[in-house]
Amino acid sequence: MELMSKCLYNSMSLVFAACLTNGFSASAQVKDPRPNIILILADDLGYSDIGCYGGEIETPNLNRLAEDGIRFTHFYNTSRSCPTRASLLTGLYQHQAGIGRMTFDDGLPGYRGTMTHNGVTIAEVLKSAGYNTAWVGKWHVAETPLRPDQRQWLAHQVKHEEFAPKNNYPINRGFEDCYGTIYGVVDYFDPFSLIYGDQPVDTVPKDYYSTIALGDTAVSFVNRYAQSDKPFFMYLAFHSPHWPLHALPQDIEKYKDTYKCGWERIREERYNRQKRMKLFGDIDNFLSPRQFEDSWEDNPDKEWDARAMAVHAAMVDRMDQSIGLLLEALEKNGQIDNTLILFMSDNGCSNEICQLYSEGENDRPAETRDGRKIIYPKNKEILPGPETSYASVGPKWANVANTPFRFWKAKSYEGGICTPMIAHWPKGIKQKKGSINTAYCHVIDIMATCLDITNASYPDKYNGYDIQPYMGVSMLPIFEGEEQSVERDLCFEHFNEKALIDAEGWKIVQPSDSKTQAWELYDLNTDRSEMFNLASKYPNRVKAMVKRYLEWEKQCKVVPRPTK
Repeated sequence: MELMSKCLYNSMSLVFAACLTNGFSASAQVKDPRPNIILILADDLGYSDIGCYGGEIETPNLNRLAEDGIRFTHFYNTSRSCPTRASLLTGLYQHQAGIGRMTFDDGLPGYRGTMTHNGVTIAEVLKSAGYNTAWVGKWHVAETPLRPDQRQWLAHQVKHEEFAPKNNYPINRGFEDCYGTIYGVVDYFDPFSLIYGDQPVDTVPKDYYSTIALGDTAVSFVNRYAQSDKPFFMYLAFHSPHWPLHALPQDIEKYKDTYKCGWERIREERYNRQKRMKLFGDIDNFLSPRQFEDSWEDNPDKEWDARAMAVHAAMVDRMDQSIGLLLEALEKNGQIDNTLILFMSDNGCSNEICQLYSEGENDRPAETRDGRKIIYPKNKEILPGPETSYASVGPKWANVANTPFRFWKAKSYEGGICTPMIAHWPKGIKQKKGSINTAYCHVIDIMATCLDITNASYPDKYNGYDIQPYMGVSMLPIFEGEEQSVERDLCFEHFNEKALIDAEGWKIVQPSDSKTQAWELYDLNTDRSEMFNLASKYPNRVKAMVKRYLEWEKQCKVVPRPTK
């Protein structure tokens, strides 16, 4: 706790103290009975990284939420960070929300690189409906153009007041309380683009660590909101476990030997745990073939690779610890029973080898604030973990993290778009505790769910802008024990990675590197990990699904798409 408390900078602590003293009275008016809502988003978390989805990483707090709530096995995102965040916040497909790719403007309606003002955020809707609103963590839905002195700016050696146009900051998109980063990638020990409200945070304490600071900030907001008569909505978007591999030494120590047995062993153990917990019901064989022939036994970089995954595990572990402190605050304030907590990830684990990227570009610093060179270990010459290293787990461990699926982040196969989702709400969820739900749900459904459980109104106009209708379907009937009644297609596109899943669990996929442009077909009911392409057996089904996919492309601003 001592380390955690130190991570909040002094000025913020003073603000919080003032709010607790002067902002609300414990004898406030009768409390609004509507539920609080907390959306917790992990970054690049693999499907099997947490314990309740088969992982060996210690996640007792997430496991507790699963044991007392619902685990979803078919919950989908858009396969990439900023598109998922835009869809999650607006209830629109990412192209409709303006971020069909990344946060750079490609000059086309679906690819402006900034979350559109022709859509409203959940925070804007719920604030209008009488909720307190807070954002903590990673924003990454505003265009972040490069500056001539980008390299120095990333290292905190020059200062600019705006990391993106302020009209696209969280505080101007419905969030009253804001703390986190505007950019997507950060140094966990000294993050670039850190803001409080709409002001840059110029310095952080020497012992700062992002995951701790975000968790402590979320706890402070909960403590304050508990004194209000209004319910609250909080969007807590952790950076973890996105690269760079940065973790606290004591957290790394817990896993120093765990991964020395190698890729094959860990993947098999995760799969066996998934089988024992019947994560996919009666499907007997759902482990896809390993995507690499490399043997751990013959791996010349065992020490480095085992350490990389140990740091990844440490990052997930610390995130879980911060979630535990949040749960503790909710309990102490009597808020846990009537708070809907949704935990999910923005995409599957990443196969990126970020140490091969060019330092000093975009959001990748070349040195620390005090001038120490940051090493990008292209040859695995230094171990990951400290601030002066910049590395990622790479494709082999990503294949493990996404057990039992194939592929990873930015792909439209299950390893990219299907990630854990846990729902916890003691007062509102009527399903059996610890149940596993197989309904096909998507991040676009979060808006509809929030509207449904709060009776908030979705506007036709907001701040002078015409607002697009949201695309999702409420999950409240699922929480109440009903079957998903709405039949619909879920569609996906990112950098020409295309897919459609229908209401019966059939899925078509067209990978971007397909030379033939042929569509693949999978039956997710019997083939959970997309091992058996049935396109040649059911050509008419493929034809009908492709037709609907192309209609969706036109409807949702996927076309025209950038050529580069």
